[in-house]
Formats: sequence, structure tokens, C-alpha cells
Amino acid sequence: MKLFPYQIKSLQEYKDAYVKSIANPADFWNEIIPYFRWTKVPTRICEYEFNTPNIKWFEDGILNITENCIDRWVERQPDRIAIIFEPNNPEDSSISITYKELLKNVCQWANLLQSLGVQKGDRICIYMPMCPALAYAVLACARIGAIHSVVFGGFSAWSIAERIQDAGCTYVITADGCYRGEKYIPLKITIDEALKLTNTINKVLVYQHSHTEVPMQVERDIWIQDYINLQDTYCTATPMHAEDILFILYTSGSTGKPKGVVHTIAGYLIWVHYTFINVFQIKENDIHFCTADLGWITGHSYVLYGPLSAGVTTVMYEGLPHYPDAGSYWKIIQKHGVNIFYTAPTALRSLMTFDVEYIEKYDLQTLRVLGTVGEPINEEAWHWYDKYIGRYKCPIVDTWWQTETGGIMISNLAGITDAIPTFATLPLPGIVPKLLNEYGEKVIEKSDGILRGNLCIAQAWPSILRTTYNDHERCRINYFSTYPKYYFTGDGAIRDDQGNYRIIGRIDDVLNVSGHRIGTAELENAINSHKDVIESAVVDFPHHIKGQGIYVFIISNGNDIDKNEITKIITQRIGSHAKPDKIQFVEGLPKTRSGKIMRRILRKIASHDWDTLGDVTTLFDSSVVEKIIKGYIA
Repeated sequence: MKLFPYQIKSLQEYKDAYVKSIANPADFWNEIIPYFRWTKVPTRICEYEFNTPNIKWFEDGILNITENCIDRWVERQPDRIAIIFEPNNPEDSSISITYKELLKNVCQWANLLQSLGVQKGDRICIYMPMCPALAYAVLACARIGAIHSVVFGGFSAWSIAERIQDAGCTYVITADGCYRGEKYIPLKITIDEALKLTNTINKVLVYQHSHTEVPMQVERDIWIQDYINLQDTYCTATPMHAEDILFILYTSGSTGKPKGVVHTIAGYLIWVHYTFINVFQIKENDIHFCTADLGWITGHSYVLYGPLSAGVTTVMYEGLPHYPDAGSYWKIIQKHGVNIFYTAPTALRSLMTFDVEYIEKYDLQTLRVLGTVGEPINEEAWHWYDKYIGRYKCPIVDTWWQTETGGIMISNLAGITDAIPTFATLPLPGIVPKLLNEYGEKVIEKSDGILRGNLCIAQAWPSILRTTYNDHERCRINYFSTYPKYYFTGDGAIRDDQGNYRIIGRIDDVLNVSGHRIGTAELENAINSHKDVIESAVVDFPHHIKGQGIYVFIISNGNDIDKNEITKIITQRIGSHAKPDKIQFVEGLPKTRSGKIMRRILRKIASHDWDTLGDVTTLFDSSVVEKIIKGYIA
């Protein structure tokens, strides 16, 4: 029998699955749920309305996500490697953890948490390095019904405190410190600073990772290694209702405090599993390498829960793409025989600046599927990825989704549906995209067959967010009020006459220049096609005639670039209405540690609004902000 009977294996199967999933979602998902482990199999599959909103999937089901991600695979393949850990320091040895060992470690961590008083429903803040202990902590929370809230190991103390206070966390799990590249990150000291701003924490559990000296507060702080081996090696999984909260993950709002996106257990599990199996066309013995950190949704869904739910091997990498040199990713792929590689376009563009010798020295023949995530990939990076990493043999899946969606929403299926450079392509079964104008009307098809509008989703899918923690009204306003009866993604998109979607950027990253709507991603794709442009970012600024002007920031490869060449490329590819008003060459762009460009900061600079830049401590290198300001074009 096929391990995954619901895996789509042909274009016709995709079409059939899509039609059924939309016409009768209850029947569609009812055929899939028997392949998961339930304490009580659900009979109420889907109930939702987007006005309040009120969304429930598999509501009367009872299960534990860790039994689906660990226990069932221990019974089938106990010695199969579950996690391969590659440390930041290349001189340190990699670590392989079998499913049997994973179960033992998770259970010991779960028992330790319970011995300290953690109960079902407690919120646990996790601020740790990208290492196996982080996976144990997350899964241990899920094992006993505690709600994990992972904060990326690099946020400032103020940002951590804000998240702890909003979620009402009562425990923190952290480490002494860690290294990212050559930079030391003082995790425990940062937590200590954060806790001066909060009043909810009972205990701080500290894992020895960097083995650096840190202050420990008597009675509040404990070393995990002092207690972990004293714990029983088995912990009974707590039965959980399908709609119990699995985790809270904070995502930045365009204004105000971060939003605590809530995902519940069964819907999240089933969606990330289904999308992982189908988008990447998973085989039973695959080794999957997603470069994301667990502090972000991609790490939750496609480093941890997705791969483990499928019983495959997942690679956790602590380091950076260019440390100790630009061959670190390719070395890992060769070393472990990686089959699927999933990364961000930003990482690819940064690696494109290095000589191809860093790639050619490694054997990448085991690769079967490549993927991108986090932002629309520009055409030049797509072709570079295809040529140098895939060697024209690996399909590239360009996945579009969000923290709020839980898992992939629009993507080609590797080797099954067509890949089109810069297009996410087709919606997955269960997803009903609609393009609406600013008045909430469906976009009228143009003579060329191309539609352009605001991307909305018309039906619920299993892993859609349920609320924003402690503020359901904010959830309604942000996602369901702009277009009644639709989930509003906040993204603009185009659709071709074959039904393929291309994401053109956030609506707040869509410029309105003299009445013309221009996507920043569209502009950046054109600019990045110049042979001497490494990366670019486009933002708007107030213009006394046009309303919004176009300000372009460019990183070059060191060669002088004539600004007129940039204007010519934009005019040729998009039109004269898209000519930039200002072009500034910079050494770097303000990015988060996950590689996302902080356009909010660039917009402030372009508008000469330097006094309200806000918190820049979350940037990978905050010094670039001062350098850009010094080069500002008046």
C-alpha cells in the first residue's frame, strides 16, 4: 500500500483533487483523516464563517500531534534518522537523532516541564538557538498540551518582553548563548533584561549550549542538564481537542504591537502534512533541508512538524549561508545526501555574489526538488538556482503562504504541475483565491487574459489562523473586515489566462504613482536584471505632484552603474510611468535576521522621517541604517 495514498501523482489527479476539495471539502478531508492517529476520530469536519470570524476544523476529534510526528514512526521505523543537526562551527561534529531517540528526549523534556508545574494550556516562551534542544522543547510542550510561543533567537529584550506579556507566558526556556557565524548572541542575558519588563514568569529553564558563564537567579533559574537525565524516558501524550491551541507565533503588524497568530492542533497538522507531501513530492526515505529558523513559521511547518509528520529526515542548521564561506549549504547537501532543499530568495541572491567555485566543488546529485519561500523570487535568481544548484534537473517550487495561513497555499507541485519563473502558479486543493479591487468587486478579465488585484481567499482551509491571541477583534479587523466573506491576504497578485498566480508584493508595498499601481516586486525584478545589480529595494515617498514617488536602493557588485541604465530597464519592462524619482547606491539593506528587508525603515529614510525609525535592534546589521542615511538623496 502507498505510504501516502492522498499524494497527487499527475496533473489530472491534481485537477480532480482540486475540484472535489472545493465542491465538497468535508468529503475530501474525511477521506484523508483516517491516515492520522486519533484518540477520537472526528465526525464534524468543517464549520466556519468569516464575519466574526469563527472557524473550526475536525472539532470533535481528539489527538496529540506528537503521536503523529514521533510515536507512529517509532513503531514503524525506530532507527530512521529524524533530525540531523549541523552546528554553526564547522569543526564541531554533526548529530543524528533517530525517531526512537527523539521520543526519549521529548518525553524527558516533557516530564521535566511537568515536574516544574507546567500544565495543559500554560504558555511557554522559547528563546533558543537552532539546535536539537529547541526541537525537544517545542515538541515537549505539544506532548503535554502546553502552548509554545517561539521567539527567534536574536530579538531584543524589549521585543521578547512584549511577547511574553501579551501571551501571559509563565515559563521561559532559553540557553546560555549561541553563535551565528562569528557573532555571539547572549540569549540568557537578553532574557534577564526582558524579564525586568514583565511580571508573569515563574521559572526560567536554561540549556547549556555555548558553555559561557551567565548569571543565574536563585529559585527562578535552573540548568536543564542538571535535571533532564533524572526524568523518566516516557511521557504519556496528553489527549488534546482538535481546536486546542498548539502555538502562538508573533508576526509584526504594519502598526502597533506584534500580532499573536494562533494555530490549533488538528487543522494545522493535517494541512502542513498534506502540503509537505504534495508540494515537495515526498518519498519515504527523503532527507529534507529547510534553512529557516524555528523562530519563524517556515521553521515550525517545514523544518519540524511537516517533515516529522511524514516520517522523513529533517536537517536543522544553526549557521549562516556564507559562514565560514559561501559553500556551507552545498557542503551540507553533499555530506548528508539531501534530496529537498528549501530556502529564501534573499539567501540565494546573497550567494549569487560569490564565485561559482563555492558550488562546483560539491556534489549536489542527490538533490531532487528545490524550493523558495518568504518572498516572490525574481527571475534572475530563479534561473541561477535552476542552473547552478538544480543543474536543470530539479523542479523549483515557488511557494506562497503566510504565518497566518499555517502552510503553503499557492505553489506548483514538484514535477507534477508546471514551474513558471516568478509565478507561484496554482492554488493547492482547498484554496479558492479571488482577485478583488479596492471596492471589493471581482476584477474584470482584461483582453490580454491578465487579471490584477488584491489577493483574497474565499473558503476556509484547515490551518487558517483562528484568532490573534487575546484580541479577536484585531483578527477580524486585520484579516476579515476589508473584504466581507473573504480572508484578505494583504498581498497584490496577477493571474494569467491559465489560472497561474504571481504575487507582486504586499498591498502596502504596491505604489500608486499618478494613479498607476506598481508592485515593488515588479520593479525590483526589472532592476535586478541589470548584470551589475546584486539586490534592490523599492519604496514610496511623498511626491508633491505624483502623490507617491519611487525611491530605489541598489546594491551593486562593485562596478559603476549609470542610473540612466536602471531607468531604461524599468521603462522597457514596465513603462515610462514607473520611472524612479531617486536612485541611491548602498552597501547593504536593513534586514531582519531571517533575511527579510525592512521596507518600513527604508520608507522612513526615503521620506526624510529619520526621527521615528523605531526599534532597529531586530536587524541583522543595524549599522547599515546610518550608512544609508548618510548617502540619502535630498
